[in-house]
Amino acid sequence: MFTIDIDNEISLALVQPSFAAKLYKIVSSQQEYLNQWLPWPKYCQKEQDFDGFIKSSLAAFAENKGMTTAIIYQGELVGIVSYNDISLALKKGVIGYWLSEPFQGKGIISRAVSMIIHMGFEHYQLEKVEIRAATENIASRSVAERLHFELEGVITNAENLHGRIIDHAVYGLSFDTWQSKNSD
Repeated sequence: MFTIDIDNEISLALVQPSFAAKLYKIVSSQQEYLNQWLPWPKYCQKEQDFDGFIKSSLAAFAENKGMTTAIIYQGELVGIVSYNDISLALKKGVIGYWLSEPFQGKGIISRAVSMIIHMGFEHYQLEKVEIRAATENIASRSVAERLHFELEGVITNAENLHGRIIDHAVYGLSFDTWQSKNSD
């Protein structure tokens, strides 16, 4: 397992089997909150569901097709930030993230996403990173905008989220833009 320190509060750790119990505890206690914008929490009804998620995440990592990391804040697992999809052929990665509700508003996601962007451009040699968020998910969209992603468009009727059809805002960040914003 690798761990990368972002600062004195936050680190990212490649998901591992020992995280299943903590992930289950967070998700089972925050179903209503997480279901607002995520389709999968209602299907995670037992710790073993996270065992399967972790195994598939590690397989994707081994094949350079994804990278799922736990966000560790002051020693506690509080969320996930990941490359849900990495295409080395397209030199593009798609980022996803979620954070336990009590830890919102501390800049944790912005710092974690910033680090995973860095890893994508530096380690995987990506040329573009993408974030997709429901158009109504202002908090998630704000993360993309704060990190200099550009709104590339809106995909209408992109997802059926628990019976409501939502649109997705698609944000992109090129290596060149990232490099120019981080050299200032």
